[in-house]
Amino acid sequence: WGCRLCEVIDHFGFLEDGTFKQRYLVADKHWKQPAGPILFYTGNEGDITWFCNNTGFMWETAAQLGAMLVFAEHRYYGESLPFGQDSYSDSKHLNYLTSEQALADFAVLIENLKSTLPGAQHSPVIAVGGSYGGMLSAWFRMKYPNIVVGALAASAPIWQFPGMVPCGDFYKIVTQDFARSGYNCDANIRKSWKAINNVTSTVSGLQWLSEEFNLCSPLKNVMDTVTFKNWLQETWVNLAMVDYPYEANFLQPLPPWPIQVVCKYLGFDSTVSDYELLHGVSQAAKIYYNYTGTSSCLNMSQTATGSLGYLGWFYQACTEMVMPMCTDGIQDMFEPEEWNFQAFSDECNAMFGVRPRADWAGTVYGGKDIASHSNIIFSNGGLDPWSAGGVNYNMTESLVSIVIPEGAHHLDLRYSNDHDPPAVRAARALEVKYFQKWISQAKKAPQTSEPNI
Repeated sequence: WGCRLCEVIDHFGFLEDGTFKQRYLVADKHWKQPAGPILFYTGNEGDITWFCNNTGFMWETAAQLGAMLVFAEHRYYGESLPFGQDSYSDSKHLNYLTSEQALADFAVLIENLKSTLPGAQHSPVIAVGGSYGGMLSAWFRMKYPNIVVGALAASAPIWQFPGMVPCGDFYKIVTQDFARSGYNCDANIRKSWKAINNVTSTVSGLQWLSEEFNLCSPLKNVMDTVTFKNWLQETWVNLAMVDYPYEANFLQPLPPWPIQVVCKYLGFDSTVSDYELLHGVSQAAKIYYNYTGTSSCLNMSQTATGSLGYLGWFYQACTEMVMPMCTDGIQDMFEPEEWNFQAFSDECNAMFGVRPRADWAGTVYGGKDIASHSNIIFSNGGLDPWSAGGVNYNMTESLVSIVIPEGAHHLDLRYSNDHDPPAVRAARALEVKYFQKWISQAKKAPQTSEPNI
């Protein structure tokens, strides 16, 4: 059921003393009292009910561990708005949208649950999260080891920050997914950008392309063409993230192995004309946007579920979550674009009146120097472009990496499915083993320690 907790708006200063209601969801059907474990989902950039419904692994593990489930909504997303309708009105109101404030919310929430729920006082808590939520669960264990005994950070790109990983690796993985899924698939997407430029150089071409793609608002000029290409690029990225082995509707309703389906429309030889090629691209895009056949037109302003808070995430990217990305058109299938921090900073300043702090994430969360921490599982999928910024090797005995070669974005957190590859079943089993180990370690630890004199 859904609950609300009064959280302070600013955990790190004393002048802004307002509070807001943070939403969280609790399921205690399998909880073994007293002191049964708590699996705590560190909510990310969206409505918590959506993450709750897409994190089947926690629901399936609850019975096995006798665990209570808590899904906590991230401030500024869903219904957890610090200033209500004004939360996004200007940069003054947005000022408290940071990962540090969100982690402090989670810490306060857990302390509150432990002190108010009978039987929860000595319950070991394990943080679980996927994507940005996975980054939060890893950082939660690092920053509040007194609150959580361990963390599962699924598809968490904690190194996708300046100077930590090459900016082009993300798009290389997207390209590899298409290259392996069909004949000439990546090559034809690479060719499509020039074809779009050629066709849209005339008014009739703009009209033809708008009709071919069945766009809700037709393309009128060069600026629209740039928007159109960005929209297509994001479409291919999203397909790489959700290339699951079964029908799913995480970002959009899609068939099993959607990239293979998309690539069936892109298997042209090099002699293909621009118009034929773009007809294939439009058929491919419609797999992503209209697999169910219910869309009357394709809307370029929406590439994924409305349950994600794009404006809030863009603000976070414009402040602490600076994630450099670049393309070269050779090792990837996109138009070349260098990472330009200054241009990005100017865009942020124009939109929010703030400028990003490029190196803050590395300072506050340790960058690659995290070996002093413990009890974190980093799971990544070989198909997931975000794995480029993830931890893909064991750093220490208790900072462990689990790689799922045929896995897309946090496949291991989803409900189990008959079509799951063996690697993801093995990954989930191993994750539960670590959970059990952490829980038993926590129960053995003395609850109060006397000082040694």
